[in-house]
Amino acid sequence: MPRGLNTGDSAWVLVSFAMVLLMTPGLAFFYGGMARSKNLVSVLYMSFVSIAVVSVIWFAYGYGIAFGPDLGGVGLLGWGDWQFFKTTPSLLHREIPLYVYSVFQLTFAIITIALVSGSVANRVRIGPWMIFGAVWVTLVYLPVAHWVFSDTGWLSKWGVLDFAGGLVVELNSGIAGLALAVALGPGINFRKEEPPRPKNVPFVLLGLGLLWFGWFGFNGGSALTDGPLAANAVANTMMCGCVAMLTWMVVERMRYKRFSRLGGATGAVAGLVAITPACGYVNLFGATIIGVVVAVVCTYAVEIKTVVGYDDTLDVVGIHAAGGIVGIVALGFLATGQYGNPTAGLAYGGSASLLGKQVVGVLAVGFYCFVVTFVIGKIVDRLFRMRPTPEEEAAGLDTELRID
Repeated sequence: MPRGLNTGDSAWVLVSFAMVLLMTPGLAFFYGGMARSKNLVSVLYMSFVSIAVVSVIWFAYGYGIAFGPDLGGVGLLGWGDWQFFKTTPSLLHREIPLYVYSVFQLTFAIITIALVSGSVANRVRIGPWMIFGAVWVTLVYLPVAHWVFSDTGWLSKWGVLDFAGGLVVELNSGIAGLALAVALGPGINFRKEEPPRPKNVPFVLLGLGLLWFGWFGFNGGSALTDGPLAANAVANTMMCGCVAMLTWMVVERMRYKRFSRLGGATGAVAGLVAITPACGYVNLFGATIIGVVVAVVCTYAVEIKTVVGYDDTLDVVGIHAAGGIVGIVALGFLATGQYGNPTAGLAYGGSASLLGKQVVGVLAVGFYCFVVTFVIGKIVDRLFRMRPTPEEEAAGLDTELRID
């Protein structure tokens, strides 16, 4: 056994890797249940192909760009540690095998690009989507992961807090979804009919269950230990998801005089999104506050698209961008300074500097992600016809896949 190896921590992160990987099939069912029936298989497939595309990139060069030694010492990009060529699984990252840490972080990259697919579900062809995913992960996800998750990234060194991916996964996917939706334009039925009801509610609820299960590995595994820090992250994840689900239902009842099955499920996801950056740094009181706030914010955020005019098909922007911002900014107030990081928020005697850093982190990642994603979307659409023709879109994308 290599010196310094902690087998308990290694086992926990390995289990967390499997749990987070399961989130992508869970997301596929969650999205598929909300999509039009004629696009169901296509929407499912967009998530599944993301696993293959991102995994090859990750082992070839992705890990090296995200977590390799900093290039130039400015905190913008990693370089080296090319996992594809490594033949020594005994190398360690802290007290766990480097391979274990690498595959755990791989699942974050996979779920992020899969999340983006929801913003353009029903109107993107599979082949060009795979090309877009490969380019986007390379030019957007990997640099942002280095900024935030790497010890040498500029946001990390500056003191921006993001325990499990509020910036890297949630905000990144939400803003990318917005940029891609704007770049490709709205679907043929956008604003021409009432918002479609979910076609398969059992799929939605199955997807929610798989996502929620995986989220404990997503957040708890980010502690990289099986100790109290992981326990705090898991407890906060449970609390915030439940509070947000109930709050969404109450708000929905007050606004529309009814509950909806999709509303409760969406509220739970919003809570899980918002607690992601904060789960290791707040207590259960903070998780409760975040759950209430994000549910209220997101019930309105998902409606902005019809006013502004961007077609965010499955509310990636309204849930993941808005929810991610709530969780990231909330740390400026609710970080206790006792869990995970000694920096406290305003409610626990800290200064306003943390709040300022969190806001800068949101602006920096959001601006970079939007601009680069928009350009990538336009180029891929121009070169490979990412958007189907109106006739193909009306017939349904499952026809393109030639699935009987």
